[in-house]
Amino acid sequence: MEKIFLGIGTNIGDREANLKQALIKIEENIGPVVSSSSVYETEPWGFMSENNFLNLVVEVETDLNPSGLLGRVMMIESILGRVREGKGYKPRLIDIDILFYGQRIIRRKVLTVPHPKLHERKFVLVPLCEVDGDLVHPVFRKNIRSLLEECPDRGRVEKKVEEEKG
Repeated sequence: MEKIFLGIGTNIGDREANLKQALIKIEENIGPVVSSSSVYETEPWGFMSENNFLNLVVEVETDLNPSGLLGRVMMIESILGRVREGKGYKPRLIDIDILFYGQRIIRRKVLTVPHPKLHERKFVLVPLCEVDGDLVHPVFRKNIRSLLEECPDRGRVEKKVEEEKG
């Protein structure tokens, strides 16, 4: 089994339900979720949108190879209603990024791991630090806590407080 980390985000529709469905599909199609961060409300990164994102990071154990993992991630996004249109950042029902696949460095046309922009994104680093701040990035050879301290992103990342159900 390989330890992987996935970043999950959503900013349209029922965002809480989108995250819950993504977690169910990950467990069913990729492997058991070993650890999950809190849910964070974050500003859009790289584009303008009226809708903030909900983001979280999960640690998952899988027996899938990297290509199989990518295929399952794309399948889950499709099942949950994501439509890929053109290039660039846009609002989305669901986005699942492969952040790390063990300590492997993968550079292929369709898959780059570790995720090439994770060190620039506070909305990824904050929840990732919560899950495993001591995890060492195999390219930069720094732990996630250090990458977060050095991150130039000044976007708002706030832990979402769950509403009490009476």
